[in-house]
Amino acid sequence: MRVPYAPKEPQNPEDAPIYERIAARRAPRPLIPLDLALLHNPAVADGWNSFIGAIRTKNSVPESLKELAISRVAVHNHAVHEWNIHGALALKGGISKEGLETVLSAPLVKRGDEVTKGRGGGLSDEEWAVLAYTDQMTVGVQVDEAVSQGVKDILSDKQVVELTATIAAYNCVSRFLVALDVGENNGHEMLPVKDL
Repeated sequence: MRVPYAPKEPQNPEDAPIYERIAARRAPRPLIPLDLALLHNPAVADGWNSFIGAIRTKNSVPESLKELAISRVAVHNHAVHEWNIHGALALKGGISKEGLETVLSAPLVKRGDEVTKGRGGGLSDEEWAVLAYTDQMTVGVQVDEAVSQGVKDILSDKQVVELTATIAAYNCVSRFLVALDVGENNGHEMLPVKDL
């Protein structure tokens, strides 16, 4: 990593509850390199833990769509660690191997591109709608009205907000991971779908 990791144990009593909250969310796993990078500033790590914890566990978007979006963000941002973890979770959540191959290799859906139904590639029309929304949010930030409507056609208003927050949050995660080379994954290849 580009800076040393923070200590695995709190350095003062005020930080102990923060370490405990992060450890509780990770349990039974230990703190991960991302936590140890963030813990240079325990208040930031605590806020991050609360925010990402809500995105991960208090979110009504179907797991398959949530993990598809996170995996696509990882692809665009070359976040190897994020892909390796969330690609596997996408498969577990119901995305087919062919569909995940499409998430990994499909061309970017740019602003102005027509998003037609029946595109295939192992993805349903609903999954393509989420992929297009993720692409436009991640790469160009602005989202075409038709792409936004595609997501609104399949999700409730609450879920549209949750999906948007998920994509935004994991853009934040991936950019942090890559900029600091957290986990020392920069320069490595993303795992092929067959190995997830």
